[in-house]
Amino acid sequence: MSKTLDALALSHPCFSTGSKSHKGRVHLPVSPGCNIQCHFCDRRLNDIDRRPGVAAAILTPQEAAETVRKAVALCPDITVAGVAGPGETLATPYALETFRLIRAAFPDIITCMSTNGLLLPDFADALAELGIDALTVTVNAVDPALQAQICGSVSYHGRRYEGRDAAEILIRNQLAGIRRAAAAGITVKVNTVLIPEINADHVPEVAKAVSGAGAKLYNIIPLIPQHRLAWCSAPGCALISRTRAEAEHYLKVFRHCQRCRADAAGIPGGKDVSGELYSHPVRPENTFSHG
Repeated sequence: MSKTLDALALSHPCFSTGSKSHKGRVHLPVSPGCNIQCHFCDRRLNDIDRRPGVAAAILTPQEAAETVRKAVALCPDITVAGVAGPGETLATPYALETFRLIRAAFPDIITCMSTNGLLLPDFADALAELGIDALTVTVNAVDPALQAQICGSVSYHGRRYEGRDAAEILIRNQLAGIRRAAAAGITVKVNTVLIPEINADHVPEVAKAVSGAGAKLYNIIPLIPQHRLAWCSAPGCALISRTRAEAEHYLKVFRHCQRCRADAAGIPGGKDVSGELYSHPVRPENTFSHG
């Protein structure tokens, strides 16, 4: 049975809403491709950038399971094994296969996954059967007019959709997928990228909608202007604080996001073992993307 939010808050650094967690996680980069095109996203394979959407290389599920074993040996405080990219986790079968192997080899470790939600209605039951404890869904708008400014297209069931058509499909599936996952007992966190010129005043509507669908935790991530949204501004502290306060009327808000790489390992903001685990150096970089 998947863990509750209260249980996750004790052992999962991304589900703690109080003081910063001292537990660790290992991200397993097994998902290479994506099925949506977000205008702020710039996915890359390198050993330099420190941000989501980036990994040094793609692992096979078998390599990922062995990586968990090495990670726990390097940092016993690692309690979480997750897949957060560098692409979309449900666009290829590798994340699910990875979780099958991990569950068999490490039955007590917390498992978590990030997704854009496009295919979540199709896979929510399978994720529940795998015993996924925590699921993060990135929902940037529930208004198709706004979503179309953030995500240009989606590839869904063999067809490419653009503009408002793409936005409507994505929003519908995100909310339906959250409902289905929550009903199956999976604890759901929602991420929203805060874009001042597009969705800043819309955050309360997103929070209300995802809370109504069953999400338990909310994470507002400030945009760092890049790619096709380079024309937008970075939200300041006052705007971030305001939107967090508005969202908190509907569900708990997480405030300690570290914008982790898809191959991050160790304690966020503390002990980092990714260099020993993946044999690559990591330096801070002021960019953000999400697969």
